Amino acid sequence: MSADTKKRVLIIANELSPYTEFTDFAQILNKLAIKTFDSGLEIRVIMPRFGLINERRHRLHEVVRLSGINVIIDKDDYPLIIKVASLPNARLQVYFMDNEDYFKRKAVFRDDQDNFFEDNAERMIFFCKSALETVKKFGWPPHVIHCHGWMTSLVPLYLKTAYKKEPVFGYSKVIYTAQANQFKEKLNPNFAKKALISGDIKEKDLEPFKEGSNLALTIGGGKSADVVIMGSEKLDKKVTDELKPSRYKKIVKYEQDWKEDVTSLLDLYKSLTES
Repeated sequence: MSADTKKRVLIIANELSPYTEFTDFAQILNKLAIKTFDSGLEIRVIMPRFGLINERRHRLHEVVRLSGINVIIDKDDYPLIIKVASLPNARLQVYFMDNEDYFKRKAVFRDDQDNFFEDNAERMIFFCKSALETVKKFGWPPHVIHCHGWMTSLVPLYLKTAYKKEPVFGYSKVIYTAQANQFKEKLNPNFAKKALISGDIKEKDLEPFKEGSNLALTIGGGKSADVVIMGSEKLDKKVTDELKPSRYKKIVKYEQDWKEDVTSLLDLYKSLTES
């Protein structure tokens, strides 16, 4: 453990109440973030700045000192705009990853004809890389990184491969929440190729993700995590078959009372900061 006694928790999620709510976990993460802050741990949250998030109502503003980051996807550069807001009723900060190509649209994952966006794979890759590059720019080393939602599923893999030698992640333990499937479609066929980071990730590293289904993303994210939270009683059996406890991986079973009381999740954070 580092000599720095302040313990830090980073939540990377594609939903958080009151900004976006797709599942019950949006409210659970809100409660968890506030309770983590109140417990004395440092905490920050990173999420996408979806176009339906009202910037004026939620008081988002651009963080100019963090500007200048470009995210590369399949040899193309995409400028990252970082915005920040304070979570209502709390003094903790939420950072929003924004880009005009991927997040300006006033929809989340589907168009007005209910078609799954063809570039959802690229949007996910952009978000995962943006989150990690932003933490590097912070110079804020998290002891626990909690990845929640299918859009974060590449983060555990990136941390164990391309970013494993980054000093800012030297003490990070990674949690991944496995949820019931949120979509039935598959990401575009070039997804795995576009998710590569040249020189740091091999194609075989992306093998669990290759099918591009929600199930594949869940299994892929969980395989690289140190702890997997089984975030639903309705998980596909393949998830529980593929992600099993081991010497290196802890599995946390679903608890019905998480929505009302997040104490067990906070206890998990504390145990990981002390290990």
